[in-house]
Amino acid sequence: MDIIPRSNVVHKLEKRSLLIAINCIAGLSIFFFGYDQGMMGGVNGAVDYYDTTMKFGHPDPKTGAPVIDNTLLQGGIVSIYYLGTLIGCLIGGAFGDRYGRIKTIGLGAGWAVIGATLQTSAQNHTWMICARLVNGWGTGMLNAIVPVWATETAEHKSRGQFVAIEFTLNIFGVVVAYWIEYGANFYKGGTGEFTWRFPIAFQIAPLLALFAICWLFPESPRWLVKVGRKEEARYILGRLRGETGEDVGKAEAEFQDICNIAELERKTAKTQSYFSMLFGIGSGKLHTGRRVQLVIWLQIMQEWIGIAGVTIFAPTIFRTAGIPNAQVQWISGLNTITYMFATLICVFTLDRIGRRWTLYWGSVVQGISMFLAGGLSTAGLQHPAGSALARGYSSGAVAMIFLFTATFGATWLTVPWLYPAEIFPLEVRAKGNAWGVVGWSIGNGWLTLLLPVIFKALEQKTYYIFGIANVITLPMVYCLYPESNQRTLEEMNLLFAADSIWNWEAEKNFAILKEQNPELVQAAQRGHSVIDPETGLPKTGRQGSVSRNMSLDVNALTNHEDAYEEKQTFKHG
Repeated sequence: MDIIPRSNVVHKLEKRSLLIAINCIAGLSIFFFGYDQGMMGGVNGAVDYYDTTMKFGHPDPKTGAPVIDNTLLQGGIVSIYYLGTLIGCLIGGAFGDRYGRIKTIGLGAGWAVIGATLQTSAQNHTWMICARLVNGWGTGMLNAIVPVWATETAEHKSRGQFVAIEFTLNIFGVVVAYWIEYGANFYKGGTGEFTWRFPIAFQIAPLLALFAICWLFPESPRWLVKVGRKEEARYILGRLRGETGEDVGKAEAEFQDICNIAELERKTAKTQSYFSMLFGIGSGKLHTGRRVQLVIWLQIMQEWIGIAGVTIFAPTIFRTAGIPNAQVQWISGLNTITYMFATLICVFTLDRIGRRWTLYWGSVVQGISMFLAGGLSTAGLQHPAGSALARGYSSGAVAMIFLFTATFGATWLTVPWLYPAEIFPLEVRAKGNAWGVVGWSIGNGWLTLLLPVIFKALEQKTYYIFGIANVITLPMVYCLYPESNQRTLEEMNLLFAADSIWNWEAEKNFAILKEQNPELVQAAQRGHSVIDPETGLPKTGRQGSVSRNMSLDVNALTNHEDAYEEKQTFKHG
């Protein structure tokens, strides 16, 4: 394949080794994302940062703990980043659908380097706000495109596992950020600029590595089909799936599915802008408007079920448990390590029990944890500080915080990022995933801006709000979110073709359409091959052309067959 540069790893690696290499690059981007999120927690606690440079707080004379004088400024510096990610993801989604996944990764990494450099050199809160906005643009681009690239190259049977591994690296980024900041606090007593400038600067290293390496990796074969570069797409698919032994026919079946669905999408819907996608204008049976609403609210609820609150308020909970201020950071760091290892549960269960059941059990355990954390914290504060009862109740609250973060890591951390990358049509997949990042940006930005105010007013009772949010997600997922597990990306258009919003109607409609349109689901049929066993060549009649009968309307084929039978009766009558 002379079109693809010889330096591309697709010529040297194949099958699982190539998938692992792609996963490592995607994981490097997700690692930066986690590091960037985890970094601000420690930065906000650096004396030189909040007292001398940003001037929104001062250290408590007795305990040395931060005392925030301007909660709005503190929340604003953190939340402006999410306005940046919102803008960046929309740019990244449009750019990625037009110019490809790899170029968008390179653009996002380069832009984020600029933002990280500006943050490192910030001299006041105005500078920092602008720098965080720029950094958010780069992060938004990467978040919009990297999950799409990962899902479009992975096999449908192990797609969830690969993305779950990436999010283990995401929390590893949080852990690295926390312990770098913990170590930096020992430099000159933790009172100088190094305490917060070095942790911010550290994120430039993975970004530079990502920018340098991404050009050596293959483009998404699905995007290549979309833009008409089918020869490259077929070659890359062959390297990803294998062409010998029991793998013969696997790549060809998937390639034909992609070609067929790409043409069907062009027949079914008009070109989709972000505005058209949001309201489902011109999408026909693809129902992109419904898909956009699903991914936006899934990401918003991911934040409101409590993870942002736990991250911000956990140090206070630990202090009420009688843990000295000097040890609070160490305990918080231990919590992040537990969080990281818990993500490995998702790696081994997500493709076994599916997306819906992963969210179900997560919501149940997280909801119980939040209600108990609020109740135990309240009970602990009703007794004299330092007493046995106060320490007992507060220690129970700490245990609930650990349980919550571990459960979140095993469930809700990954699915809201995986689902948007799976369910959208090929024609607008990057834009669709960008809408998921919009939801995440809205949920995070809204929450980080309001949480300092909410916690100041409600204190530990805020956890009851998070508990209620977990309860709300149960009927929400059950009624509205179809299962995407063990289904190819090409089958998603059949899954969302029903006019009804209810999941059970979608599943019923999917079963009918799958039977009516076998040309669209070849790769999902075990044992099915589009290769002639005698010649070793593709079977005739399947060269990417869409049958006239192929449709996302369950009534279309029935009506056509009725008309055909009537014609035959008249002809022979």
